[in-house]
Amino acid sequence: MSLFSEQQPLAELGDRLRNAGYVTAEFFSDIIHAACRPLPSVIQNARAARIERLIQSQAWTDAALALIDLELPQWHVRRLAYDDGEWYCALSRQRELPDWIDQPIETRHADLALAILSAFVEAQRISSTSSRTSVPAVPQHANPHYEPVCSDNFA
Repeated sequence: MSLFSEQQPLAELGDRLRNAGYVTAEFFSDIIHAACRPLPSVIQNARAARIERLIQSQAWTDAALALIDLELPQWHVRRLAYDDGEWYCALSRQRELPDWIDQPIETRHADLALAILSAFVEAQRISSTSSRTSVPAVPQHANPHYEPVCSDNFA
């Protein structure tokens, strides 16, 4: 799968989040399916079950924060603020840094849960591109015909 095809759904999801007026269970499920990876461990299954309960309870903000905690443990909420009819959400990898040094993800929306989910999708997009290197990976298995030879002349 190419990097572009991985990024396209997240970009489209970001557009849907910006244009959405409110959160529904179906929309939240779409976000999870598009932006999250499968989680096999028992601990993560318990956390995923908690998120499912929060979605069923329509606790959108708590579910969005739990989703960040589950999927992006290296990211933390740096700031949540309400100003002039919009919620602002900033996620950061290093929230202890001063504002002028840190490079947080900042999103805004009229709905708090959608502002948090927008930041989550953007962090997921950035994390997936930063995990890829610009240098191709070297195969980890050696050629069976390869034999190391010392060619230094120690005489």
